[in-house]
Amino acid sequence: MKKFRKTYLNDALAGIHFSELTDVQEKVYELDKQKRNLIVEAKTGSGKTHAFLLPILDQLEENADYVQAIILAPTRELAAQIHRFLKELTDYSPTEIKVDLITGGIDRDQIIEKLGHRQPDIVIGTPGRIHDLVFKENVLKIHQANYFIIDEADMALDENFVDELSNLANVSTTAKKMVFSATIPERFTSFLKKYLDNPITMSVHPEEISNLNIEHFFIKSREKERQVVLKEIISAVNPYLAIIFCNKKESAEEVYQLLVNQGENVALFHGGIAYRKRKQLIQRINQLDFQYIVATDILARGIDIIGVSHIINYELPNDIEFYIHRTGRTGRVNMDGQAISIYEFDDNKYLDKLEHMGVQSSYKEIKDKQLVEARQRNKRDSRDWKENELDRLAKQKVKKPTKVKPGYKKKYKEKIAIEKKKLHRKMKK
Repeated sequence: MKKFRKTYLNDALAGIHFSELTDVQEKVYELDKQKRNLIVEAKTGSGKTHAFLLPILDQLEENADYVQAIILAPTRELAAQIHRFLKELTDYSPTEIKVDLITGGIDRDQIIEKLGHRQPDIVIGTPGRIHDLVFKENVLKIHQANYFIIDEADMALDENFVDELSNLANVSTTAKKMVFSATIPERFTSFLKKYLDNPITMSVHPEEISNLNIEHFFIKSREKERQVVLKEIISAVNPYLAIIFCNKKESAEEVYQLLVNQGENVALFHGGIAYRKRKQLIQRINQLDFQYIVATDILARGIDIIGVSHIINYELPNDIEFYIHRTGRTGRVNMDGQAISIYEFDDNKYLDKLEHMGVQSSYKEIKDKQLVEARQRNKRDSRDWKENELDRLAKQKVKKPTKVKPGYKKKYKEKIAIEKKKLHRKMKK
């Protein structure tokens, strides 16, 4: 393990069972010494959060009276998670480190009053609320900051935070800027080039899809309604914890009600639910109080959920990148995962793109409450690419049986026990 300048960080990492830094953490820490802006593209679960927290804390000035680091996240849940991760490190510090979490759902007047008396060392928040306190209220002073971090940048920009991020970046002129995301779409490069002078761009997820322990199964709806197909899928799998993704909150609510009527142990999670309840749900989900979660893409990015054995795409996401984000919720903690997606004839082009991206697809149907091999989907007559090795692999039968093995849940529970305990300690802090 790397030895940090601030010795308490070594104790903190040992305390949270970090035996060594991940690839992205190691590289960002070394590049931080060059004092250049960074654009970091790294897959979900690679350790992006600690990759920026560790350099910030190692360079933090003690007893300062100004904001030294601004960390922006696109959602309240992600901001709160970053805050928890930071707190488990700063709890080991021999001196006080002032950290403020500023998002919607937190008493605005109380924040304004606190900022009037003192500035935090580190501020974590959503772009809208931070922007309000910097420009409208003029109580948060970020012009001297040493670090300006945007986490899950593509999601932040997709959420129409472009103006807020631009204004905040313009104020933090002297700050070292780091942008982190699972993907950096081409449409955002002009924004990044404008505000990040001569950045170092690094990608830390070679062969991302093939490195994940996930089987990708696709089931054609044919003439059946999606709800009927979903019922069949549920009858054929016995998940430790499954997330069922829907594209809209309306369809999520319909699926949730369907499972409630079936007597399943299920939770509903989407942006229309009050933040306080969503916060409680995250805690209960990580306590494994449910077997199924019906959710929109608000749960597809950034938020750590332990023990997800199955992803079910009730609807394929409109943005193909979100297929990768959704399915990346499983196959963690060195466990296998399954992603099961319902598709229609019109989705053939979509599935072709997934196979191009390296998704080794297997086509299934349900017979006698079991997933069995289905005939490969019809290929379009007109192709703009030739059969390659990925296609050959996709046609091979999956050797691993799809039926749940005896003792499956017990083994899954044993493997995630340590991770659960760690997360529970974070929740209590």
